[in-house]
Amino acid sequence: MISAEALRYLGAGKHPPDDLRRQVAMMAAELESKIRPRYIYQIFSLRRIAGGFQLYGANGAEMILQGRSAEIMLDQCGGAVLLLCTLGAGFETIMRATRARDMAKAVILDACGSALVESGCDAAELELSKNFPDYYFTDRFSPGYGDLPLNSQKNICDLLNGARRLGVQVTESYLLNPSKSVTAVIGISDRPQMARIRGCAYCAMRENCKIREGGKRCGI
Repeated sequence: MISAEALRYLGAGKHPPDDLRRQVAMMAAELESKIRPRYIYQIFSLRRIAGGFQLYGANGAEMILQGRSAEIMLDQCGGAVLLLCTLGAGFETIMRATRARDMAKAVILDACGSALVESGCDAAELELSKNFPDYYFTDRFSPGYGDLPLNSQKNICDLLNGARRLGVQVTESYLLNPSKSVTAVIGISDRPQMARIRGCAYCAMRENCKIREGGKRCGI
């Protein structure tokens, strides 16, 4: 169920009101009955270059990841996965209709959508672990995390052919459309990897975070 995660996105605290809990559970269940996350991914070889890492695929496709965040996450890796997950245009249609009727419910729906697309990313990671049991994976990290630039979203979508395969476009400001879409990088290693990113659910500031109040994440 995605309702518990949706409550965290809403900043409901450890003991949310029963009425809110019921509303979120009902909306989450309804959303899951209508929308299923879709995802695609591709595995790339990885080599260290001056100032970062180069990802390169068998078809000649490549991408450069630079910055401290990539250095921390991929330091022990010989490969990386590029992932794209989306709820698609169907969620946007439901959201527009909900906003027209009830803005309070739209806020809850938005949180449920965020939780559902993240659950799709979790499903992709589980699939990777099952398909490649002899390898270890880092936490996933996305453009906008640390110093990994947001414009990396375009590179990832282009390499995965996200527009054709999932209908995901990248705007001029490097945001994803449909909005409930996520790009991510996951390192692959032949040795166990420590958890480096645990997300909002595990952050000590999650109940009083001003960044989350603005609909964003710090990536720490």
